[in-house]
Amino acid sequence: MTKRSSIRRGSFGRGLAVSIAGIRAGGAFALGSAVERLRGEEAGNSDLMHREARRFTAELGKLKGTYVKIGQMMALLGEHFLPSPLTEALHDLDSQTHPLPWSELENSVRDSLGDRYAELVVDDEPLAAASLAQVHRATWCRDNYDLVLKIQYPGLAEVIDDDFDAVVRMLYLTRWIKAGREMDAWFEDMREQLHHEIDYRRERDMTQSARDRFRDDDRYHVPEVLEAYSSDTLLALEYVEGHRVTEPAVAALSQSRRNALGQAMLELFFIELYDWGVLQTDPNFGNYLIRSNDASDSLVLLDFGSTLACDDNFRRHFGDAIAAGQTGDRELLADSLVGLGCLNEEATDFARQSFCEFCEMLLEPLAPPQSLPQEYLNEKGEYCWGRSRLMQRVGKHAASSAATRHFATPSRDFALIVRKLTGVFTFITVLNAEFNGHHIAHRYIDDWITEGA
Repeated sequence: MTKRSSIRRGSFGRGLAVSIAGIRAGGAFALGSAVERLRGEEAGNSDLMHREARRFTAELGKLKGTYVKIGQMMALLGEHFLPSPLTEALHDLDSQTHPLPWSELENSVRDSLGDRYAELVVDDEPLAAASLAQVHRATWCRDNYDLVLKIQYPGLAEVIDDDFDAVVRMLYLTRWIKAGREMDAWFEDMREQLHHEIDYRRERDMTQSARDRFRDDDRYHVPEVLEAYSSDTLLALEYVEGHRVTEPAVAALSQSRRNALGQAMLELFFIELYDWGVLQTDPNFGNYLIRSNDASDSLVLLDFGSTLACDDNFRRHFGDAIAAGQTGDRELLADSLVGLGCLNEEATDFARQSFCEFCEMLLEPLAPPQSLPQEYLNEKGEYCWGRSRLMQRVGKHAASSAATRHFATPSRDFALIVRKLTGVFTFITVLNAEFNGHHIAHRYIDDWITEGA
């Protein structure tokens, strides 16, 4: 049996397992009336809904591999169209990624590198593991140059579409979602994002483009791509020492240095979106390191597998939304939200006001200094990101905004950009930084607003 046919049979077996798992997990939803009742006003508080969500997630977790990745992606992006008990349960999959033994990867790496494999000494123990790949440190024998190898799990590309389709069938089978054009469009967008994350040639090009873009900015460092050791399933990068934002060494930095790192992270968001035109959409803390010397620090940008190219129209609407949120221009803000695809044009005045309030709260750190809530400012009038509890406040408001029938399932671009922005804000909050973001935002959006006027 060839490798390809073996993979295809394995995929069929996993797809069948998903269907069977879906039937088991959907047992409580056999009666249509019960489903409709659960989708009513009390759905979010239903014990049955939460129990079935945990059962669904447990079945998905048993299938491992790409199913876990797909579930993780749906946990991050599915909050716009999946019931909240399910997205909450799917977040449990974040802890269900375990590395493969080196013995199961070595042949794949040898096949990718050919004779060049002998030029490397690869550490058997991974530095990190995810649901689609894992990272190993290696040394180039010739001059002891340290590098890392991001190794895609063998056979992944051949089964990923079948696995994705199987999970979607499982969602329909268990009646967590209803079929429709809007759902079809969302799932195709998610499939595209998934393919981006396994397209190592694309990631290599994006990484090199980012390295060129940030080459002369000391605040950022993008690892060098080592072309000779990279392939369709292998990405070789310069090894860089650094700390995660959650480590004590970062917390021990002075307030001014943590402020500078926070400002660099916020400005990175606007540089990517408005200058580079490509947004790295995965705000996972593992995608960044903080490299420090005696006097300064820099952000190491590690992963460009999940990126989004935003068109000019989208960026203009986003800039308008920020500006309108700061000036209290609800009409412009609502129009911008319609343009971004997250508010229906026929929404009632109440619905428009509710969603505008949510967006104004999300954009609070970018407001003019005189408009910032006094209780979240230090004695210098600077916004205290940690004290603000912004993400908790936004989370509570989001549920009431999305509950209205006038809430439109937002476009993928909007969902990804909000995901990124909340990740940036959370990163700055963990730094416990204190600074105002208004001048940083307007340094980038003012020209776009002027052009659109």
